[in-house]
Amino acid sequence: MEKRLTVALVAHDAMKHDLAEWVAWNWEKLLSHRLICTGTTGRIVAETLMERRGKDASNTRFDITMLKSGPLGGDQQLGAMIANNEIDVLVFFWDPMSAQPHDVDVKALLRLATLYNVPTAINRSSADFIISSSLIAQEEYKPVLKDYTSYIQRTVK
Repeated sequence: MEKRLTVALVAHDAMKHDLAEWVAWNWEKLLSHRLICTGTTGRIVAETLMERRGKDASNTRFDITMLKSGPLGGDQQLGAMIANNEIDVLVFFWDPMSAQPHDVDVKALLRLATLYNVPTAINRSSADFIISSSLIAQEEYKPVLKDYTSYIQRTVK
């Protein structure tokens, strides 16, 4: 039985076209998972999926939740979902060539994905590797989470 994952899809403005192409290429795999998207990215993903489904659209549903735009709090909403173990995979096509007005939010989002050991793709190649991995469909796969109990219980002097 294939596992249904919660996959977060995010793209900076200059990378939205690349993410749309990636979604178009992987639409059949993505349809079997729950999708969480920030802002405009969600609209683009939904439009791409509807185009790919074609005339059989009434027979094929997809599960997509749209958060706020990244700079308007969407990155933080997504970060909260990661901290609550509600995200299984993060695909974030970020623009390495442009400063973002919400760089601190982006850094926090990537930090949380690392902290909670969420498989994270930051470009098309890494996204291809994750979506095509045999681990993505394995019911029994559970990422190893580091125990931060000693950090939480430390005494501040």
